[in-house]
Amino acid sequence: MKKSFSVEYNQFNHWNELTKDDQSLVESAIDAMSKAYAPYSKFSVGAVAILSNGELIKGSNQENIAYPSGLCAERVALFYAGANFPNESIDTLCIVAKGDLVPEETILSPCGSCRQVMVESEKRQNKSYRIILVSQNGATVIFNSAVELLPLAFGV
Repeated sequence: MKKSFSVEYNQFNHWNELTKDDQSLVESAIDAMSKAYAPYSKFSVGAVAILSNGELIKGSNQENIAYPSGLCAERVALFYAGANFPNESIDTLCIVAKGDLVPEETILSPCGSCRQVMVESEKRQNKSYRIILVSQNGATVIFNSAVELLPLAFGV
């Protein structure tokens, strides 16, 4: 039996085409990215989650010379939200990055570990949330669920 997946997303040439609220999230993620500690990869990532109570949770990647002791920006933000606001749901997660590991025009893609945590966050809150991914040249895609980024997630 042959089956297939389809993924739906909205694509924009630049994040300045987004709503003012979403543009504000991108600006917050860029601010979070400026606080990244990435001396080894030279690839800075910022993430911001907006919660159902309006709280903004920022995260940035934090590297460590003893790989894999560091943590990605997405997981910093999501784990902080879960630990400090366990009764609030995530409405949107916005992720930006800057560095030579990925070409400027390539759409940003969270790593597999982050995707799994993103899916688990949806499972934990029993509802999906939007994910805004902004490439280095400003091109942007918006997904309506983390499952669209990891359709065969563990435990789903």
